[in-house]
Amino acid sequence: MFIDDIKNDFYRFLVGKRVLVIVNYDIDALCASRILQALFQNDHIVYSIVPIMGISGLQRTYSDHRGDTHNILLINCGGCIDVLETLEPEEDTTFFICDSHRPYDVCNIYNDGQIKILGKPSEDEGIPEFETIFRDSDTEDDSNSDSDDDPEAGESEQMTRMQKFEAKMEKQRQKRTWEADRNRIMFEYSQFSYYGRSSALVFFELAWKLSKDSLDMLWWAIVGVTEQLVLGKIERATYTLECDQIQSHVSRLTNKASDQSIQTAVRVTHENDLHLVMYRHWSVQDSLRHSIHSACKMRLWTLRGEKRLQELLVEMGLPLVQARQTYSSMDLVLRKEFYTMIEKLAEKYDLVDLIYGSFTLNYGYRYRYSAADYVYSLLANLESVGSDRLPEMCFLEAMDSLARVNRTKLDGGIERAKHLLCGIFRQVQSCLEMHQVQSAGPFLYYILTEENSLFRCPYSLTLLTQFILRAYVSASRSRRAPDLPLVSSCPIDLERGIFLMIGIPPTREDSPKNLFGRAFEQAAIKAGVSISPDFFDTSCIQIKRDDTERFLDALTVLLS
Repeated sequence: MFIDDIKNDFYRFLVGKRVLVIVNYDIDALCASRILQALFQNDHIVYSIVPIMGISGLQRTYSDHRGDTHNILLINCGGCIDVLETLEPEEDTTFFICDSHRPYDVCNIYNDGQIKILGKPSEDEGIPEFETIFRDSDTEDDSNSDSDDDPEAGESEQMTRMQKFEAKMEKQRQKRTWEADRNRIMFEYSQFSYYGRSSALVFFELAWKLSKDSLDMLWWAIVGVTEQLVLGKIERATYTLECDQIQSHVSRLTNKASDQSIQTAVRVTHENDLHLVMYRHWSVQDSLRHSIHSACKMRLWTLRGEKRLQELLVEMGLPLVQARQTYSSMDLVLRKEFYTMIEKLAEKYDLVDLIYGSFTLNYGYRYRYSAADYVYSLLANLESVGSDRLPEMCFLEAMDSLARVNRTKLDGGIERAKHLLCGIFRQVQSCLEMHQVQSAGPFLYYILTEENSLFRCPYSLTLLTQFILRAYVSASRSRRAPDLPLVSSCPIDLERGIFLMIGIPPTREDSPKNLFGRAFEQAAIKAGVSISPDFFDTSCIQIKRDDTERFLDALTVLLS
């Protein structure tokens, strides 16, 4: 069930108790857990934080810790699965769920005892009414008189049996009708996967209601919201509305009398910024080339696009020597005029989407980071998993980089992000030059046959897929291209033949709702192949290489 008063029904309920916090392996959940960690430390609440990467990780973690506490908090995990059926907990265990994944599982919504979902649902979620999807099982009266043919029974008894039979048939007909309606309602409710409000923002508002919020907590919430925008989880309009609310908190915390002494050291500002990846920590030329907006609009993977980039720099009055060196090393006058110069030329070069409202963090006299800089740094730190870097180690390092005292880890993540973005651009260029994006009719697909350590994790493969689709649409002459979604896959274990596969919606869709979660599930059944839908984002699965062709054929038939 939903609990709207999270201050009393959630936080104050946990005071004095031990809490197990299970955190999904994503940036929004990371920021949310960091805010919650600060609150718990303030109130001396005993807690354990465990990061997980999927449903199997959730089951394993709960099994390992189920004897330690009866209060479990799930951040960005558990909302879209039947928690009680999946984990089989004891009756005195309470689960608190703060999950941005949608749609929620209806069993979680209508459980009034052990499941408590933080927040209240929006009308857009279209949650079915209880009576339309749940009903008491009918107890049929199977008395012997219904089946007996007694030739000596009276006429009135025969009529009674006939009426009972008709009543029974009517009940069965009503049950079949109800089940058909239920299947239709559940399909309409669950056919798309999408994202709701940032969990980091939910916990910041909790801190605000408890009068324990700070600029650092607000910044972590901003990073969580920005991650949703950068990875295409929410619409830009939704992001803008959230920014309006965040701006009021920025003004309030900036003007607090108790904070005046530190305003020279820490400052959060809201301003129009550029959708250029980490340009404050890179060269202008590299940032323009590796940003999805500018690269796709000017087709920078082609020779003609490269010339167009040079023309843009010339019109901006930015010498190549300046454009190729680190932004912080550029001439001060050019640096101050950079935003104004590119804003004037945005319409001419069709770069209108390049400008958006963002937040920047300033501390000291030298260090300035945008929220998107943090997102790319955290993403690169999270997904730098290797033989010597376990996922838990990457998660803890990413959490440490949120603290301003660990700036070296943040900058290290930015360097890793540059390496990732360069790898993505090279892969996009190779993919388009070799015409590797194929059309299956109702969707496009791209299969990376060689193992690449850069794309073994879901978010890096998502960034690659989004870049490929936008680039393909900008280069294609087909009118259907903007209406086609893209499915891409990449090997994560060639020896075992295991591929990671994701699907993203078309570029023309205003809403980031994704139909591939249910489509993958039904295509696997239709093709008779085994997939591993272990991720909480249902549009991401693992599949065996030998099953890929049959699976895509079944998906083609399903979506035709």
